Amino acid sequence: MHAHTTTRHATPPDRHTPSEHRLREAGLPVTDLGPVLAEETDPLLFATVSGAHLYGFPSRDSDIDLRGVHVLPVEALVGLDEPDETRTRMGDRDGVEMDLVTHDLRKFARLMLRRNGYVLEQLLSPLVVHTTGAHSELASLAPGLLTAHHAHHYAGFAATQERLFERTGELKPLLYTFRALLTGVHLMRGGGIEAHLPTLLGEVAAPAYLPELIAAKAEAEHGTDGVPGRDRVEKDLAALRTDLEDARADTSLPEVPGGAARDALRDLVVRVRLDAPR
Repeated sequence: MHAHTTTRHATPPDRHTPSEHRLREAGLPVTDLGPVLAEETDPLLFATVSGAHLYGFPSRDSDIDLRGVHVLPVEALVGLDEPDETRTRMGDRDGVEMDLVTHDLRKFARLMLRRNGYVLEQLLSPLVVHTTGAHSELASLAPGLLTAHHAHHYAGFAATQERLFERTGELKPLLYTFRALLTGVHLMRGGGIEAHLPTLLGEVAAPAYLPELIAAKAEAEHGTDGVPGRDRVEKDLAALRTDLEDARADTSLPEVPGGAARDALRDLVVRVRLDAPR
């Protein structure tokens, strides 16, 4: 692999700074997102920013991806109608496109028990728009739910994005591909969930041209300028896939989630549900 270099984007948003400052630091053009959440009909456990802003390579025209968890009342789960477990709402605020996707707590917890790194990235995102005590409890359980099989999630996501890059030649899916592989390697080596690509470049060996690609994407969401030759890209991605496979083989992560963490997650879901307003 090529040696990595550092860029002005190398520092991720600090979890200990005020939320609005973190959002602004991550490049969000709109940092007061409370009015977007105010339209929700059920209590929100949390809402965070995902997508390119979380990954550290937003463009000037990137939309804002909001993700979170809502809590349905007991009646919605025991009645005759199918519960509204996943909600998607798209809109515009101050000329910026954004979408809000939330899962009911039970569905989100079930996703946490699978090899789904995506929901864990949402849960642990430092770009917090809304939080609660239960959000902190949920996040504290995440380390006990990490498994060796999360490598398959990141390998699969990378493969999907690589195919998209092959069709379009755009920087965006290429950066998503590298980000997924590097996150997977970092996780398998015991580093936990890290979704911020510039930070990963300081912790996992990666091609030296990635900082330049990040800078190029900042100018255009669907740009193609600056993409290295396909042969070089394919070689570098193949090397990272091998790194991920090797890290998966050598990881100390368990094959299944820890029993204590799973039990605590179940208890949290029940407690929060019973305490939800009716």
